[in-house]
Amino acid sequence: AMLPALRRCRPGPVPLPALVAALGPGPFPGLCLGWSPRTVPARGRKTRHDPPAKSKAGRVKMPPPVDPEELLVVLERYRQHRLVLSALRAQFKAEVQQQKREELLAASSAEELEEHRRLMAWNDEENARQRARREERHRKEEEEQKRKKLEIAEKQARKTEAFLEEKEKEVLQLQEEARNFITPENLEARIEECLDNPRNYNFAIDKDGRIVKRTVLS
Repeated sequence: AMLPALRRCRPGPVPLPALVAALGPGPFPGLCLGWSPRTVPARGRKTRHDPPAKSKAGRVKMPPPVDPEELLVVLERYRQHRLVLSALRAQFKAEVQQQKREELLAASSAEELEEHRRLMAWNDEENARQRARREERHRKEEEEQKRKKLEIAEKQARKTEAFLEEKEKEVLQLQEEARNFITPENLEARIEECLDNPRNYNFAIDKDGRIVKRTVLS
């Protein structure tokens, strides 16, 4: 495991074309011997892959003690610092947004204003056209409603007239039938008529309604 780590830490030339161009050509054109991730750390420093020293293998690093009163003061000051910073950020953000809005409003050209006026004129024309269509539709609906009401009234009038005619026919029929009613004035005459013209209702009929048998009056 140590050999790959040592190989990665071996020294080697590092290409620095920009630095060579700035400092001028040296003994190795296009190359310079400097530090690189593959060189050995200076002053005996360890890499991140090296194990800890034996004298510090079991050492447990303890944090320094903290004074509670000092911690409260530091936390309060840090809270006030955050509040001040957030207020400043909000103020600066609002100023920047306001400046952007003002720039956008100032950048609106006459062409945009003309386009806006043209669109508003088109909107007014479209509204007028839709209003005319709506009024025409309402007028047609009112005419249709009036026509339907007139048809209903005419139909009701015809029904009333037919009902009156039917009742008039019934009245005439009743008047016609009333002529044959038996009244106290014609009672004697009707009795004599029945005696003079006896009728026999004792008879039998077939399926077709023809009289097939009749008894003789005694």
